[in-house]
Amino acid sequence: MAKSDRTNSRLVYSTDGGRLCPQCQRPEAACVCGKARPAAVGDGTVRLHRETKGRGGKAVTIVRGLPLAGAELKALATALKQKCGVGGSVKGDDIEIQGDQRQALQPELERRGYRVKVAGG
Repeated sequence: MAKSDRTNSRLVYSTDGGRLCPQCQRPEAACVCGKARPAAVGDGTVRLHRETKGRGGKAVTIVRGLPLAGAELKALATALKQKCGVGGSVKGDDIEIQGDQRQALQPELERRGYRVKVAGG
């Protein structure tokens, strides 16, 4: 193997340190990014899911993949609930909106600059 081949290599995954931080490429325990680390690392697409499981047959719309956290996520949830005229909540990194509101939420999220896919039955 030539010397240039060895210097251009990069560690992709190692069982030695576990998962790597997507920004600094160090083990998550030794990450130096701290608070600057993104809240959600995904493909950049917001997905709108419809779920009824565990809700007595009542549908909710779940917004997943938003790159927001904390107060920004709560503010967006409030705006989306007001747009649809229904209730909802923030659970973890997801927003739950009561009812099947996918068709109303898609243009609103696209207007705010997100790439949106409607998923789920």
